Amino acid sequence: MFTGMIAFPLTPLREDSIDEDAYRRIISRLAAAGVDAIGALGSTGSYAYLDREERRQVAIATVEEAGEVPAIVGIGATRTSHVQALAEDAQEAGADAVLLAPVSYQALTGDDVFALYERVTAGLSVPLVVYDNPGTTHFTFSTDLYARIAALPNVAAIKIPPPPADEVAGRIATIRAAVPEHIRIGISGDNRAAAAMNAGADSWFSVIGGTLPQPALEITRAALAGDAALAEVESARLQPLWDLFGAHGSYRVTAALAEHLGLVPQRSLPHPILGLGDADRARLGDVIDELDLGTRIR
Repeated sequence: MFTGMIAFPLTPLREDSIDEDAYRRIISRLAAAGVDAIGALGSTGSYAYLDREERRQVAIATVEEAGEVPAIVGIGATRTSHVQALAEDAQEAGADAVLLAPVSYQALTGDDVFALYERVTAGLSVPLVVYDNPGTTHFTFSTDLYARIAALPNVAAIKIPPPPADEVAGRIATIRAAVPEHIRIGISGDNRAAAAMNAGADSWFSVIGGTLPQPALEITRAALAGDAALAEVESARLQPLWDLFGAHGSYRVTAALAEHLGLVPQRSLPHPILGLGDADRARLGDVIDELDLGTRIR
């Protein structure tokens, strides 16, 4: 479940309600594409903007449409009791694992974060992925904190943010040396995925894989088969897309990409997020044509 390409889909909205039909089509398409796992209600899935009932709805739909593909469901929230309730909902829906980021309005300390994971893992019956995303949580994990949390029951994997290009291999080696052997290390930050898997990361928690699974699978399969050069070439081919991610954020770009391809309704993000403006959408359309992405939506 924590090896290979884990696809993170959008949770599309229509008129401020979840478009469940469109979402179910996204999940069934990912399952048919052969992704290794599906990560529902991650940052790309707008988890922070959805209430408990909406998140329960998404969890149930994900499990039902994923079939034999493992479903990992995000449970991040600002209060520990709310996280625990979301964990219960995810488990009742049949999730194979949960994904937890330390979400907070006030700045968290390392002890705050450890206590969160300690309390949540104590009540789990499924594995947990530690979600380290300082760009949204504004909390940075230390290697020592990874090690403390990784020793808790039910912790199975760590989703790390992308290190600088010249530090990828060293960062993965440092974490690997600090955590128990059974802990899987996965990379986020799509433009660093090939380098990280070539350097020994077990998995790619992929934004683009939730909308365009085929190119992401090609990069992943090459890297995990030991063909580092091919993985880098396939990733470099998508550089215009990575540039748009860097300029506007993967959240807005991925939503506009899915909208352009007709996979989700227009303006599918929750307000107040407006998404890309017209000029940037036009540029994205040019990139889709340049990379021939419109023919690779399976």
